[in-house]
Amino acid sequence: MSSNYRNPSLRLCTQYSLLMEMSSLQLHLSLAPSPFKPKYLSHFLCPTLRFRSIPVASLSKNAISISQSHENGFVQNGAPEEFSDSLPEGLLRELMPTHVAVIMDGNRRWARMRGLPIGSGYEAGARTLRRLVELCCKWGIKVLTVFAFSSNNWFRPKVETDFLMGLFERGLRDELENFIKAGIRISVIGDSTKLPKPVQILITDAMEVTKNNSRLHLIVAVNYSGQNDIVQACQSIALKVKDGVVKPEDINEFLIERELETNCTDFPCPDLLIRTSGELRISNFLLWQLAFTELYFTHSHWPDFGDDEFLEALRSFQQRQRRYGGRDS
Repeated sequence: MSSNYRNPSLRLCTQYSLLMEMSSLQLHLSLAPSPFKPKYLSHFLCPTLRFRSIPVASLSKNAISISQSHENGFVQNGAPEEFSDSLPEGLLRELMPTHVAVIMDGNRRWARMRGLPIGSGYEAGARTLRRLVELCCKWGIKVLTVFAFSSNNWFRPKVETDFLMGLFERGLRDELENFIKAGIRISVIGDSTKLPKPVQILITDAMEVTKNNSRLHLIVAVNYSGQNDIVQACQSIALKVKDGVVKPEDINEFLIERELETNCTDFPCPDLLIRTSGELRISNFLLWQLAFTELYFTHSHWPDFGDDEFLEALRSFQQRQRRYGGRDS
């Protein structure tokens, strides 16, 4: 046993933090509609612990800024936070990526390492995403695409996928007004027909009411597959050829790109992809669009990916030479 753990004050602080994280999860669930809380969900969340009424907090190292962000949303005193001309030390405005994509990996491992239920990891990950959206707005990044739910994730236990669908619905519903005020546009890519009907309706409404916003374009990939994205693009083009709208010799990479689901943005190809949790793969995410993207991998689990980690990823990106197959400059 380490000397740190034998320290009674440190041990008490750790135990208190654990209880506060569980209280936060209980608060979110208490606000969820009753169909979202079947009896078996209590086992998924925590089979043994009882909750206590204590202040809400988080175990992630960027918890303070995130919890404050949740309270204030993306607006200050009823108005969006102004665009910041000043960047953190080491970043140059002219070298900032226009489009950042993120594979938000490691929520479950984060929870298990702390002896917490899996749902607690996803809740912490949602707070991390909220903070990342704020930083993108503040630092002038125009497009943020996040891999929220893969089409392969349906193979996970139903209680887990139900939890994720409920978390996505609550998160989008709770933040929608803040997104509108902050000038954030929402798009959702992926096969939404397999999502719960209330989620489908909410997605349609959110995309409609934010379609004219231009400060940040937040693209959320839900039930998304990069392979299926390319397949549906090819099918669409094939129909146009069949109908005589397109000639086979006119098919090129630009036409295919226009048929991909990322045609919702003027910048469909990410400049930078970040993947957390130490995995070194892209897992069927934006396969076509990532052809020339700079890749950044970090061992931090997604709930622990805070301001410092994002800054490090941006600094790494700005130190690279993007040649697109050409010679060194």
